[in-house]
Amino acid sequence: MGLLIGLCYDLKADNLKAGCSASEVMEFDNEDTIIGLEAALFQLGHQVERVGNGRELALRLAKGDRWDLVFNIAEGLKGRSREAQVPAVCELFAQPYTFSDPLTCALTLDKALTKMVVRDRGFLTAPFEVVSTTAEATAVSLPMPVFLKPVAEGSSKGITGHSLVKEREELVNTYQLLRQLFQQSVLVETFLPGREVTIGIIGNGSNSRVVGVMEVIFTGQAEAFAYTTLNKDEYLERVSYRLLIDPEPLAAQARHLALDIYHTLGCRDAARVDLRCDASGVLQFMEVNPLPGLDYIRSDLVIMGRLGGVTYTEIIAEILESAWQRYKC
Repeated sequence: MGLLIGLCYDLKADNLKAGCSASEVMEFDNEDTIIGLEAALFQLGHQVERVGNGRELALRLAKGDRWDLVFNIAEGLKGRSREAQVPAVCELFAQPYTFSDPLTCALTLDKALTKMVVRDRGFLTAPFEVVSTTAEATAVSLPMPVFLKPVAEGSSKGITGHSLVKEREELVNTYQLLRQLFQQSVLVETFLPGREVTIGIIGNGSNSRVVGVMEVIFTGQAEAFAYTTLNKDEYLERVSYRLLIDPEPLAAQARHLALDIYHTLGCRDAARVDLRCDASGVLQFMEVNPLPGLDYIRSDLVIMGRLGGVTYTEIIAEILESAWQRYKC
């Protein structure tokens, strides 16, 4: 059955024209991503109407406009709970939508709060502290090396070659720089030197399935042995990817851990869970993205699908079906 779908997104070009900086719009989508998503939805037999960002959605809903389903990839511009804005507006107007609800979207953008929930449920995550002042940065008790990142950003914002810190003086300087750039607290966590995997999941409840367990392998040209902004931007030269499959032990471990965390955090329809091994090879939780990137070429969920023989249109179809079935029930 063809659906009328309202497409919600934040477009880089629109926000740059409005005066936002390149850093502020780093998480937002390019026109090519929107065109690719539209094309997949059209191919699946649906009608698609561009809605735009959260404010435009709110205005349309207040006027009485409705869609069978809002397909939401809007990240939001301001506030610690910005990824929850479109889901919250949809729920206010009883408008069906894709992906996680406001609570999950707000929680998971805050990396420290997410780690607390995951840790309290008994899953492993690197020891960490949240630093909000220079005095707190000076007093960090974690052993070196540590890794620093803004506490509530996505798309590797603020993660650079300086994020891996080996000296305490360097820690304070890096904290001050991140605080100045992002005007928020900084997450300081024990650096995990082992293998990194990202796991894509689609579905809900017992119907959730792992699209793939993809190892992120940093080449000799990579920066800081981490998924930094630069490494993501220049992934063809700096990063290589491979799917981990059984009987490799890490594949099954990552798959089961990611699914448990997906359900623990209340993720819906699709998400991506990032894990990394410690020095002993034990998997640790890093973060989760309940609004996974859907660029038809370069997004991780799409890359792992492609490596496993799943097309972009098939991924979009599964996400859409998962969301639609939630509302039919």
